[in-house]
Amino acid sequence: MPTLSAVVAARAGQTPDDLAYIGDEQRVTWRDHHEHADQIAAQLIEAGTQRGDRVAVLMPDGPAVHACYLGVERAGAVIVGIGPRAGRREIDHLLTVTDASVVLASPDLAADAVPVGVPRLPITETEPTPSADTSELVAGRAIDTDDLWLLNSTSGTTGLPKCVMHDQRRWFAFHELAVAAADLSSDDVFMSALPAPFGFGVWTAHVTPTLLGVPCVVSSRFDAEACLALIARERVTVLAAVSTQFIMLLNSPELGRHDLSSLRVLFTGGEMVPEQRATEFEDRTGCTVLQFYGSNETGALSRTTLADTRARRLQTAGRVIPEMQVRLFADDGTDITATGGPGIAACRGALTCLGYYHDPDANAGLYTADGWMLTGDRCTVDSEGYLTVRGRASDFIIRGGKNISAAQVEDEVTTHPTVVLAAAVAMPDPVFGERVCVYVELHSGSTLDLDGLRGHLGARGVGKELWPEHLVVLDALPRSSGGKVAKGALRDDVRDRVGPGGTAS
Repeated sequence: MPTLSAVVAARAGQTPDDLAYIGDEQRVTWRDHHEHADQIAAQLIEAGTQRGDRVAVLMPDGPAVHACYLGVERAGAVIVGIGPRAGRREIDHLLTVTDASVVLASPDLAADAVPVGVPRLPITETEPTPSADTSELVAGRAIDTDDLWLLNSTSGTTGLPKCVMHDQRRWFAFHELAVAAADLSSDDVFMSALPAPFGFGVWTAHVTPTLLGVPCVVSSRFDAEACLALIARERVTVLAAVSTQFIMLLNSPELGRHDLSSLRVLFTGGEMVPEQRATEFEDRTGCTVLQFYGSNETGALSRTTLADTRARRLQTAGRVIPEMQVRLFADDGTDITATGGPGIAACRGALTCLGYYHDPDANAGLYTADGWMLTGDRCTVDSEGYLTVRGRASDFIIRGGKNISAAQVEDEVTTHPTVVLAAAVAMPDPVFGERVCVYVELHSGSTLDLDGLRGHLGARGVGKELWPEHLVVLDALPRSSGGKVAKGALRDDVRDRVGPGGTAS
């Protein structure tokens, strides 16, 4: 299969005036996209970039970041994708680990975040001028679909990130599964609300729209009201958003004020999908909620499709993908696939990454001794092959020896009418080891106390083991660079709240 660079070049020749990207104030054609990428490739080569060099890209989300990715590819270099919300410490770490030779950055981000002494090439969102012939410059630099193409970071909530290695082949395989799951076609219009460097953003904004030859709506920052307006204005048919984002859309007072009838599919995932809110989203928009279950490292282990029932789509993570050879392992490493679990899910197939970059210790933890890539999630697989995520192996609250799924607690807490978002973490306790603490973000003007929340859960018939024992109300829950709730920050906060003798303040 031709590379993404070759596909874009072909589209620029065949349908030059068709839209490739729709930004905050831009409408970028395939010709524009192709020419902008050529200019960036020429800049890199003239600056001394060699084939195989690592080139960091630090750009806000929008059309230009995708031109940068394409330009780096055309220069024969490896993209180091850094999210625009990354902090200085994270950026410095990624540049050091990858030994990036240059940074492509928007002037505002470069001024504050790129360490002094690292070469920078400023990139703007301005319209490209017609490019000169770059064929001589890029001669011999073309990559293959199975070459190292992209390094991006894990969007973990604690510690410094690891660099995940990608080739294009894995995302082409992912694309084929997405097309089949949602009946994607050249008639679709995409909108990706995800940060560009991360796996979910890669396939929904950089890969699949390009391979389909369809426009993709991208914005510099996620705003629920603006997102709804864009869906209506651009007649978006396929939306990609993490759970936090679609819940914010659902909570927006603007939801009922826009014509969203064009929207037929919401792709979500990356975490356990909250069933009740997803059901409400389907009922209010008329679209179908689909997901791939997996990670930046594994790609996907399972998926839901338009052919699945609502119960299967929203109560499970979909049917296991046969080509991914999914396995379940007990904590001691025993293969318990035949039992259906619960166990740590692992896989081996075409969608997996190439491992972590220059990090043998991290790779040792990523794989089993015989080569299965671990997810770190506890899952079950039923007799029909449907996988259900029971929670992160590291995201269980162990109270008096009882494992309590944080994700399950969160799903129940968010049924309270005042709650926008919830995150459950373990609060250290001198008697029980850990207790359940829940952080919540409420609708504007709302109030909630622990008794009111527990009364609500009791009325719903929720078992007491899932009832929070401490409640913290925040104006907004902290987010990681990948857009998810930053549980690491909440775990740090809850430890600070526990005083001498285990008393919570």
